[in-house]
Amino acid sequence: MNILNKPFHTTYNTAPFSEIKNEDFLPAFKTAIEKARAEIDDIVINSDHPTFENTIEALEYSGEELDRISSIFFNLNSAETNDEIQKIAQEVSPLLSEFSNDITLNEDLFKRVKSVYDSKSEFKLNTEQKTLLDKKYKAFSRNGANLPEDKKEQLRAIDKELSQLKLKFGEHLLAETNKFEMHLTNESDLSGMPESAKEAAKQLAESKGKDGWLVTLDYPSYIPFMTYADNRVLREKLSKAFGSKGFHNDDLDNQNIVLRISQLRYDRAQLLGYKTHAHFVLEERMAETPEKVNAFLNELLEKAKPAAGEEFETLEEFAKDLDDIDQLQKWDSAYYSEKLKQKLFSLDDEQLKPYFKLENVIRGAFLVAEKLFGLRFEDIDTIDKYHEDVMAYKVIDAKDNLVSIFYADFFPRAGKRNGAWMTSYKPQMIKDGKNERPHVSIVCNFTKPTKSKPSLLTFNEVTTLFHEFGHALHGMLANTTYPSLSGTNVYWDFVELPSQILENWCYEEDTLKLFATHYETGEVIPMSLIEKIKASSTFHEGMQTLRQLSFGLLDMSWHAGESPETIKSVKLHETKAFGETSLYPDVPGNCMSTAFAHIFQGGYSSGYYSYKWAEVLDADAFEYFKEEGIFNKTVADKFKTYVLSQGGTEDPMTLYKKFRGQEPKPEALLRRAGLLK
Repeated sequence: MNILNKPFHTTYNTAPFSEIKNEDFLPAFKTAIEKARAEIDDIVINSDHPTFENTIEALEYSGEELDRISSIFFNLNSAETNDEIQKIAQEVSPLLSEFSNDITLNEDLFKRVKSVYDSKSEFKLNTEQKTLLDKKYKAFSRNGANLPEDKKEQLRAIDKELSQLKLKFGEHLLAETNKFEMHLTNESDLSGMPESAKEAAKQLAESKGKDGWLVTLDYPSYIPFMTYADNRVLREKLSKAFGSKGFHNDDLDNQNIVLRISQLRYDRAQLLGYKTHAHFVLEERMAETPEKVNAFLNELLEKAKPAAGEEFETLEEFAKDLDDIDQLQKWDSAYYSEKLKQKLFSLDDEQLKPYFKLENVIRGAFLVAEKLFGLRFEDIDTIDKYHEDVMAYKVIDAKDNLVSIFYADFFPRAGKRNGAWMTSYKPQMIKDGKNERPHVSIVCNFTKPTKSKPSLLTFNEVTTLFHEFGHALHGMLANTTYPSLSGTNVYWDFVELPSQILENWCYEEDTLKLFATHYETGEVIPMSLIEKIKASSTFHEGMQTLRQLSFGLLDMSWHAGESPETIKSVKLHETKAFGETSLYPDVPGNCMSTAFAHIFQGGYSSGYYSYKWAEVLDADAFEYFKEEGIFNKTVADKFKTYVLSQGGTEDPMTLYKKFRGQEPKPEALLRRAGLLK
C-alpha cells in the first residue's frame, strides 16, 4: 500500500519525508480522493434525519487523508520543488478542484446541510458549532449550490482553469528568479558592499563553479546589493531584472495569465450573483465590502502622503548633495535611504548584524514565547525532515504536555520560492475525545552561513522571523474542536494580527537583552544601539506606508472594478492604479502585477489591504501590553485565550473586544508610525 495512504507510524505522527517518493503522490491523491468521495456518499445516503453530528460534523472530518497528503505535497512544491513535483502539481490541481466542486455542487449533500441550517434552532449548538454550521452552509451557497446545472458546469470549468493558471504563474516566477544571474569578475564592482555580502556572493559563485562573485534575484543576494553597492549602473541592471519578472513577452511571461485570472475571478463572482471578485471575497472578511477597503486605504493615504512627499524630497536633496544625482530612480531608493539613515542615526545593518546571529534570534523568539505563553522548545532529532537545512523542535507546555511539532527552514535554495511564510503539515483538532496537536512550519530566505561567519540577520530579517513565528504561535496554540476553524483559519484580515503584534517585541530593550549578543564577544547589544533602533523605527514610515497602500490599491484595481475584459494592457492598468502613490519615475520595462504572487498565486486576492488593517489591530493591541508591561502574564493570557487559541470559532471583532475590552482605534498605529501630528 502507498505510504501516503496509510497511518504514519512515526514519532508524533510526523510526515515520513525520507520515505516518500515523488511517484507516490499522484496515485496517493487518486486513492485519497476516492476515499473522501466514499465518505461523502455515506453522509448523503444516510437514511437518518439530518443532524449536526451526522451531516455537518461528518462533513468536517471527511477527507482527512486527502488534506494531509495535500498539505505535504503543496508545502514541498513551495519549499523544495523540482520539475517532477511541478508536473505532478499541474496534474493534481484540476483533480482537487473537480473534487471540491463535486462536494459544493452535490445537490443531495446540500439538501442535508440546508436542512440542518434551516432548523438550527432545534439543535443545542455551542458558539463553535454555530460557526461551523454557518461556514459549511456558506461553503455551498457561496460556491454555486443554488445554481442551475448549466451554470454549475461553467463554475467547474472556471475553477479548474484557475487552479492551473495560479500554478503556472508561480512556476514562471520561480523560473525567472532562478534564470537571472549577475556574474561579476571585477572586485571594484562590489564597492560599498559589506564584507559579509561579498563573501556570500563569492561562495555563491563557487557553488556554481564560477570565478568572482554572483548576485541573484533571491532576497539575501538582491537586497544587500541594492542597499550598499556604489555602482549605480549595476544597481539599475539588477533592479530592472527584479522588476521585470514575468514581463518579457516570452514563454515565462505572466501578462496573459494575470488578465485571464482576473477575468475568470470576475466571471465566477458574476455567476454567483456578486458584482466583483472583491465583493465575493470581502463578504467573509472584517472589512465586509470593497467600498470600506478603499475608504480605509484612502484615509491612510491621505495621512501618509504628505509625510511621504517630504521624505522623498529630503532623500532626493540628500542624493543630489552627495552624488549630484539629478533624478532619484527606483534603484537609488534603498541605497540612498541607507546612507541617509546612517547619517541621521549613525546606524546601519552592518553594525547590528553581529548581534543577530540566527541561532540567537531563534532562541530569542522561543524565550518570548516562554515568557508570554509558558512554551518550551526542545530540539528533536527523531523525526524526518524534507531537507537537511530544516530545524525541528518539540514544543511543550509547563506540564510537559505536547503543544506542537515545529519545523523551521531558513535558507534559500533553487527549489524554494522567495519570501517568508508559515504553514502547517497537520492541523489541530479534537476528535474522538483526543486533542490532536498541530505540526507547524515557518519558511524564510535568510543569508546562509559563510566559511568565516555564521548566519547574521539584518534587523529587517529579525522582524521577519518574529512575524512568521507569530503566525506559528497562532497555529501551535490552537485549541478548537474542528480543524477548519483551528489556528490560522480565521478571516484573512485578522490572520496578520498574531504575526504583526509579535514584531513589536523586537524593538523593546527587555526583549533584545534576552538574545541580542555579539556572536564573537558575547557582549549584550549596547543601550545606545537599542535607542537608535527605536529612533529609526519610523524612518521613512510615510514612504513605506505609501508603498504598502500602493500594493493594496493595485490588488483592489484588479478585483473590485469593471470587467477586466476592458483591460488591454497590464502595464497601463497598473500605472493608473499606482497614480496616487507614485514617487519614483516609472520604469517602462518593469511590471509589478506579473510578479505579484500574493494575489495571483497565493491567497491574498482582494486581501492585500489586510496587512495595513491588521497593523491597526496590532498597534492598538500592543499599546495594551505597553500599558501593563510587555511580558505581563494577565494580558498575555487574555491574548492566548481570546485570540491565539480560538482560531475562527467566533467573529474576530468579538474575540478582539474580549481581549482588549474595546474596538481598535487607528490612532495607535498613526502614533507608532509618527504620522499623528
